[in-house]
Amino acid sequence: MVINCIIVEDEPLALERAENYVRKLPWLNLLGTFNNGIDALVYLKSNSVDLMFLDINIGELTGIQLLESTKINSQVIITTAYQEYALKGYELNVTDYLLKPYTFERFVQAVDKVKSDFDKEISLVKNHIFIKTEYRLEKILFDDILYIEGMRDYRSIQCVNKRIMTLQTFIDLEKEIPSSIICRVHKSYMVSLNKIESIGRDQIKIKDKYISISDTYKKSFFELIKTP
Repeated sequence: MVINCIIVEDEPLALERAENYVRKLPWLNLLGTFNNGIDALVYLKSNSVDLMFLDINIGELTGIQLLESTKINSQVIITTAYQEYALKGYELNVTDYLLKPYTFERFVQAVDKVKSDFDKEISLVKNHIFIKTEYRLEKILFDDILYIEGMRDYRSIQCVNKRIMTLQTFIDLEKEIPSSIICRVHKSYMVSLNKIESIGRDQIKIKDKYISISDTYKKSFFELIKTP
C-alpha cells in the first residue's frame, strides 16, 4: 500500500534530508511540506493524511501544541534535536521519535512501524479486491493472485486460474493490497509472497515465471520476507 504523508519542519536542511529520505521509499507519497504548525493544522482539517513527520520547535504553534490542540487521525513520527520531549511524545501516542541528526536506516525503522500497522489493519478486514475490467468490477481474492505485471497502459493480474487486464495503476493497487501479502518488486511487477517458489540473487520464481527484483525495491522486499 501507499502511505500518504506530510512533513512539518522549519529547518531547511532538516526538511531537505526528510524529503530525500521519503522519496527513497516507494511506498511513501509526500503530499506536502509545512514550515509551521498553524499551516499544518489548517491542512489537516480538510485533508486526509496517513503519516506526519513532525518537528517540535516550529514557530508559534509547536509540534506538541499541535498534537494537543486537535484530534490527529494520522500516525505521527516526531523529528527533533531535543530528547527531553520523548516522554511527552509517547504520552500523545506518537508512533516513533527520531532524534536529529537521524540516519536513513533509523528513518526506515520508524516508517516500517507505520507500514506494519497499516498492513495489519487492512489484512484483518479484507481478503479481496475489486478490479475494474472492461465494463464491470471483478472480485479477486488476494490468495488467488500469483503476480501483477505492467504492460504499457494495462496491468495484467495473473491469478491461479485466470488472467485479468485492468487500467488501474500500480499506485491504485498498492493502496488497496497490503504489501505484506502482495508487494512491489520492480517498476513493472508486484508478486504474491506466499506464491513464491524460489528466490535467486535478483530473481523470483512463481510457477514458470521469472521476475526480476530491481534495486529500488530490493531492500523493502527482503525485509518483508526476512525470517526471525
